[in-house]
Amino acid sequence: MFARRTLHQAVKANNAFRATAAVQKQLMPSRIIAQRLYSAATATPAPLDASKIQINPSKNLKPLQENSKLVFGKTFSDNMLIVEWEAGKGWGTPQISEYGKIHLEPSAVVFHYSFECFEGMKAYKDKQGRIRLFRPDMNMKRFSRSAQRIALPGFEQEELIKCIEQLLKVDERWIPNERGYSLYLRPTMIGTQESLGVGASNKAMIFVIASPVGPYFPTGFAAVNLLATTERVRAWPGGTGDAKVGGNYAPCIKPQLDANKQGFQQNLWLFGEDHQVTEVGTMNCFMFWTNEQGEKELVTPELDGQILPGVTRDSILTLARQWGEFKVTERRFTMHDVAKASKEGRIHEMFGAGTACIVCPIKNINYDGQDLKIPLDPSDTTSQAGPLTKRLNNAILDIQYGEVEGPAGWSVLVK
Repeated sequence: MFARRTLHQAVKANNAFRATAAVQKQLMPSRIIAQRLYSAATATPAPLDASKIQINPSKNLKPLQENSKLVFGKTFSDNMLIVEWEAGKGWGTPQISEYGKIHLEPSAVVFHYSFECFEGMKAYKDKQGRIRLFRPDMNMKRFSRSAQRIALPGFEQEELIKCIEQLLKVDERWIPNERGYSLYLRPTMIGTQESLGVGASNKAMIFVIASPVGPYFPTGFAAVNLLATTERVRAWPGGTGDAKVGGNYAPCIKPQLDANKQGFQQNLWLFGEDHQVTEVGTMNCFMFWTNEQGEKELVTPELDGQILPGVTRDSILTLARQWGEFKVTERRFTMHDVAKASKEGRIHEMFGAGTACIVCPIKNINYDGQDLKIPLDPSDTTSQAGPLTKRLNNAILDIQYGEVEGPAGWSVLVK
């Protein structure tokens, strides 16, 4: 009897042990997952770190293009920079390797919801053959702001500059040795999460490609003829006009093609019922005039959220204020102001400004079916640019190529 009861208790205990073990086995994955999620949530994501960069340069060097044959954005250097990011983990190892295709899933959110922003900057060679960058800190600040505007991750700005400098050293032979020529750099960030759900991307990638380019106006300035556009707008309050995101650009192509068919090179984007002047194509807009108070003034639209904070824009404003020869203002002005000033002969010059061209002179604006002739150089009827436009262009070129020191931090030597 005792033996039978003992055996029964032993069997019961064994069954209880097995049941407990089975439950624990079932719970184990949940515990592991919870631990991992907790660890991921409490771990510090890795920062972007240039000291970890891995360089595996291309062994298939492409032939260099002659400077005179360079076409903007058509030729690319041997190598590119890539660094990937993942939520919870942070930034991976920066890689410099052969320029080539990027492999992404068809479901990557960049293809469906335009998770994309970019920068435009240039590298130069001075007379001593040294590599220079022009105000890269401003490009990185804007790049970071653009990324955050579309819920892409932030990054260590100085570290990305260091990574770009490494790319420039690897591809130094692609930087032309001639004033007016440079290596155009295109840092880009995209969302790479494989999902059709609309939400913040949990994966991202920065890549930087480089393209040797010549002067925007290879045979000298060529003033542009603009169509003042009121039916479509480039940006609006609360939108993304102040961010350099891809979604700003594609919708502007159709209006530009329509303007081209009518004989105009670009659109002058107007906004609101009072037709505020905003931007020229993809450039910031400047007007040099005598205002209604009788003051000579260089004016450009204020940064109200619709205007892209251009690096060239800021450089022009800074230099003009340093010269102290006329009033320099950031404020709203309308096409009615421009038309009235044109009729009264108070406009001296107008121009667009951006990285690609530095400055682009304007010679005519078609507004409400009427052509407004914009002066160029009154002392030279053959000139395609006014005196101030030319002066600003040369002043910025001098700094970019290290021929003039310029303000502190503007021309950065790559060591």
